[in-house]
Amino acid sequence: MHTLTPTSSRKRIIFTALAVLLMYSSPPSNSYAATPPPTYLGSLACQPCHADEYRRFITYAKKSHSFESIERLRHGLTAKEIEGCYRCHTTGYGKRGGFVSLAATPQLKDAGCEVCHGPGSNHAATGDPSAIKSQLDKEDCEACHTSDRVAAFRFKPLIHGGAH
Repeated sequence: MHTLTPTSSRKRIIFTALAVLLMYSSPPSNSYAATPPPTYLGSLACQPCHADEYRRFITYAKKSHSFESIERLRHGLTAKEIEGCYRCHTTGYGKRGGFVSLAATPQLKDAGCEVCHGPGSNHAATGDPSAIKSQLDKEDCEACHTSDRVAAFRFKPLIHGGAH
């Protein structure tokens, strides 16, 4: 028969107590869960908290109605050429959670707030300013407003044009 020494008895009690604690402890809180990758929501999702910016964007920014350009020119373009338009005239085309088609993602059909500020789902869910790009610069515009496109369309890009 095995006799317990004070040291082995103490170890067994500690081990048993830890096992019981682990069995009955609550699952880890969500505060330790990884933040999901942000997705695109569409400009309308920005309106409740950014009403003035949204109103100015919809009223003055041509890109807030940019899908109209695609529809106006669609007749003379191939499907591949039209896809080339989506990158700059829609929100998030070719990116995770971005514009897919007019039928599947109508809320992303125009070049909206998230084209410049990035996908906004995490920002909208938390209100955390660090969850979205707030400080824009010229390089942000140059993803679409390349020198070739600016010359071809005689367009003058304005940083913060229409909203801010």
